[in-house]
Amino acid sequence: MPAFLILVAAPLAYAETVNQSMEGGMELSVTYPDSVVQGQQFPVSVLVENRGWEEKREIMLEFRSDSQISAQGPLAVGSISEGGSHGATLNFSASGPPATYYINIDYSHILLENNETPRAPFLSDIAVPITVREGPRITVVTSTPESIFEGAEFPFGVNVTSDSELRNLEVQIVLPDGIEFRGQTHHTVYGVEAGQTISIDSRILTPATVVSAESKLPFTVIISYKDTQGAESSESHTVQITLRPRAFMEITTEGGVWVGGVFIAPYVSLGTLVGIPAGALVTLLVRRRQGRSG
Repeated sequence: MPAFLILVAAPLAYAETVNQSMEGGMELSVTYPDSVVQGQQFPVSVLVENRGWEEKREIMLEFRSDSQISAQGPLAVGSISEGGSHGATLNFSASGPPATYYINIDYSHILLENNETPRAPFLSDIAVPITVREGPRITVVTSTPESIFEGAEFPFGVNVTSDSELRNLEVQIVLPDGIEFRGQTHHTVYGVEAGQTISIDSRILTPATVVSAESKLPFTVIISYKDTQGAESSESHTVQITLRPRAFMEITTEGGVWVGGVFIAPYVSLGTLVGIPAGALVTLLVRRRQGRSG
């Protein structure tokens, strides 16, 4: 059975998390995107945990940032008792040109010593880097067999994912000469949400002409789209598939079998397979061996 080749054209944007330990067993975690698109909103999540045994009161987080990053108002958590926690997600937006900016978080709480006596306020701060880029980050994953042979069909799949909203996404598949396609080579999706994956499952058909030597066939996927600001972009990704001579026995991805020039479909029962005259297969084998020895 042919192995599958998966081509990943670009990585997705991932979230980063920074942790800070503070007085009295308090833990602050801040999760933010590793990069954001200029002019779009992005989330920043905070989690405050009380891993100590004393209650904390008047827990407050205030956010400060460069002028190119929108600042949120203070987040008043209130009190967290032993073993408690509080989480929240705030939305920011980036208006500045591509660069790295910072969101500064001023944290404070009052520890209740022995759960009775308030101490002086504890203060801490943490800086979160936000990298702003011009456009969406597109991931194209192409799944195909590593090699194909003449006179047969093979699956060809394309998955397209964006880390931000898109409009008028177009996917075009450009085939090499001599290859036919079962399905459409041009697809249009008028609205794609952030994180949504567009899947295209098609099949390629190789010519019946006997192949005597291996060669590389380029299959190109062209992606074009508009972002939420109306800016148009286009990019292409190419995967090379080996076209090779067909072996005497080939097992297809669907479970079918090629024996010489005869294809046995996967739905044929075992009894039917046993009923095929053994002499026919033996004759094919003998002829093939004789041909090699001659």
